[in-house]
Amino acid sequence: MTNVTMGILHPGEMGSAIGAAARVAGALVLWASEGRSASTRKRAEEDGLADVRTVERLVTESQVILSVCPPANAVDVAREVAAEGFGGLYVDGNAVSPDTTREVGSIVTAGGARFIDGGIIGPPPRRPGVCRLYLSGDGADEVAALLTGGLLEPIPIAGPVGAASAVKMAYAGWNKGSQALLMAVRALAMHEGVDEVLLAEWARSQPELPARSEAAVKGTARKAWRFVGEMEEIAATFDAAGLPDGFHRASADVYARLANWKDTPAPPSVAEVTKELTRNPR
Repeated sequence: MTNVTMGILHPGEMGSAIGAAARVAGALVLWASEGRSASTRKRAEEDGLADVRTVERLVTESQVILSVCPPANAVDVAREVAAEGFGGLYVDGNAVSPDTTREVGSIVTAGGARFIDGGIIGPPPRRPGVCRLYLSGDGADEVAALLTGGLLEPIPIAGPVGAASAVKMAYAGWNKGSQALLMAVRALAMHEGVDEVLLAEWARSQPELPARSEAAVKGTARKAWRFVGEMEEIAATFDAAGLPDGFHRASADVYARLANWKDTPAPPSVAEVTKELTRNPR
């Protein structure tokens, strides 16, 4: 990726880490600080991202733009970039449905860019082997070549725009969907006073579930606010395929009820999660 300039919109926890990984691969990575929070500024500075202040300047100076933002903002970010007449490679790495991805692609290509669909799986790439960026559409191999050599593993796959997002939706549909279900099941057992009995049965018949349910609370509660929109996009993906979408609409509700733990210093206990999830019992 030597001599390539990449713009990141916007460097949250994942986006900033991907920017740092791209720097390891040899890119100059830009971001725009205008309107961003102090925590975002601190994160981007620590990761060595170059601040060009405005999106307008970022678009002008970037050859590649990678969008990594909350799902609900993916279309608006695309519109902002298209309005500036970006003519380079635009990679959407957001957790959105194939239909939303295609909408984003239509917006940026109408503005003059080339579009590549991306789906990120794994935690922020702070060490090798933990995070993959699936890529699809015309130009996926080109983007993969640009990113090779850093801490993020690019994986081009066969298929049109929408294929990489479908991989992300299917993967997160199980991963984050099952974690939401485990938290809800523990909440039900606690609410009914049978949690110890359930844990004892799990220990006998499904011994991995007690630890997995605890890990679901520890690993997702403080980030639950981010997962609401993702679950809604997964639900829309299921619906578009003619599949029941209720699993993930319910998961979105679970995560929405945990949003008060956003970025707290420590995760809640299972008992605290139970109180929040069952706050309006019938």
